[in-house]
Amino acid sequence: MRFVVFNQKGGVGKSTITCNLAAISAAQGLRTLVVDLDPQGNSTHYLLGDVHDDAERSAAGFFDQTLRFTTRPKTADEFAVDTPWDGLRLMPSHPQLDELHTKLESRYKIYKLREALADLADTYDRIYIDTPPALNFYTRSALIAAQGCLIPFDCDDFSRRALYNLLDNVQEIQADHNADLKVSGIVVNQFQPRATLPQKLVQELIDEGLPVLRPYLSASVKVKESHQQARPMIHLDARHKLTQELQALHDSLSA
Repeated sequence: MRFVVFNQKGGVGKSTITCNLAAISAAQGLRTLVVDLDPQGNSTHYLLGDVHDDAERSAAGFFDQTLRFTTRPKTADEFAVDTPWDGLRLMPSHPQLDELHTKLESRYKIYKLREALADLADTYDRIYIDTPPALNFYTRSALIAAQGCLIPFDCDDFSRRALYNLLDNVQEIQADHNADLKVSGIVVNQFQPRATLPQKLVQELIDEGLPVLRPYLSASVKVKESHQQARPMIHLDARHKLTQELQALHDSLSA
């Protein structure tokens, strides 16, 4: 199963959700790959801890190959690296993604990621794609490549207003490029159950019939520690409330 984690708004927890769900998949014995298409590289830093300088073994290296003819093209897996955790690999981000963007768009390489990841169906049980906070070439490539779309929602009115435009964009991709893409659900992030506004906003989404997933992910300073130590929550504190919520969310997607 290939999931894209997508929201055009920044700071909603895309990388946190991507890496933690992937780490849980791997911990449960599923062969798992994370593809980091955001030039900022938050997922790459989260899973590797250090800056990844090798452009050849990265998402930039993969997309650069699509622009050149080669008699023996590398598979997508050859652009991935191991993480410290068994069963979890990463196709890292690299700053060269920014430089390649215009060339890739002008030469219409929008389907190359789907072709490459489809070829890995027998190699990985789960693939999670982290995306930039914009509807650009890389985000469209990810939506075309994925089977399920997870939409982080961080419980403010700006996020709610942006959500409708986001869903329209996903529907356009479904109609024009990827009929197999399903909205797996809206992931409520940084939820504060004692605050009135988050409860009100989430209930309004439910009342409108939108696919809001349970459980909601609690706001926690522990996740900042997780980022700082470059250790997903399952490896930092398996008993923490947020870890349990992430595991329940992961298992609901597998049901």
